[in-house]
Amino acid sequence: MTKEDLRIVFFGTPDFAVESLRRLVEGGYNIVGVVTMPDKIAGRGHRLIQSAVKQYAVEQGLHIMQPERLKDEAFVEELRSLNAQLHIVIAFRMLPEVVWAMPPLGTFNLHASLLPKYRGAAPINWAVMNGDTTTGVTTFFLKHEIDTGDVIQQRAVDIGRTDNVEAVHDRLMMLGADMVIDTVDAIIAGTVEPIPQDKMLTAGEQPTPAPKIFTETCRIDWNRPAEQLYNHIRGLSPYPAAWSEIIDAYGNALHVKIYATSEPISNGELAPGTITADGKHLVVACGDGALEIQSLQLSGKRRMPAPDFMRGFNLDGCHFA
Repeated sequence: MTKEDLRIVFFGTPDFAVESLRRLVEGGYNIVGVVTMPDKIAGRGHRLIQSAVKQYAVEQGLHIMQPERLKDEAFVEELRSLNAQLHIVIAFRMLPEVVWAMPPLGTFNLHASLLPKYRGAAPINWAVMNGDTTTGVTTFFLKHEIDTGDVIQQRAVDIGRTDNVEAVHDRLMMLGADMVIDTVDAIIAGTVEPIPQDKMLTAGEQPTPAPKIFTETCRIDWNRPAEQLYNHIRGLSPYPAAWSEIIDAYGNALHVKIYATSEPISNGELAPGTITADGKHLVVACGDGALEIQSLQLSGKRRMPAPDFMRGFNLDGCHFA
């Protein structure tokens, strides 16, 4: 079998998936269908927004499917009619068995971690938030339980001390696209030897969860050590962004997103949440140490460097809650 003969259906939605789809299309692989999320209405103008994958698929004239329900009979029949031998899933929702078990060569997923570490919806965020220095990408065959299938290939990448989640995301997106091509080529060549994930765990070791990020997950608790908060903030920057509340001199709580800080410094024995500001430096005491805020955004305002923020906001009598 050649790459031109292998019929592939691609499942994906965001930018992270587009790079792999682009590599497949430009590499001459036979993409007979693309499945992505339905268009949604968003923004003040209530515009209809297409997923990044759909936008690229439209540009390339690919066959597009956007089912509301993946078990819908009409969708399943349309998918079956494409006679795909392989499904590829990247940054998409969980597939029912009727879909992932359909192609004779199976369905594989690209996951942004070194499984079985960081199973779940937000593996890149949690790796940075937890202060990891290494992460990577994994391709694996789908099975019933999410992110538990047998591993096909893995590649590791370093997480730099000052990297935020955007930098790691972009690095993994490119590395993952390379590995998707290599995985498809190995499937075509018949050289794949999948490894069960339980055999990749040492005695007593458990898989690491990477649950979905919620608003409360992003809240900054200034009682935590500065090192933990430094990782927390960069692990959520620029999206969805860590947040806190500034309590002004009148007791009003103002919502603020924090995008970047210095590495931890001494807090001078100040209480957590105490602000020290001199017009150039905006420092907040933590439970152990302190962080100098470098970039932030007050609710309803634009993101700005800390000195610009201090020029327009009186911090006398303020503290972070």
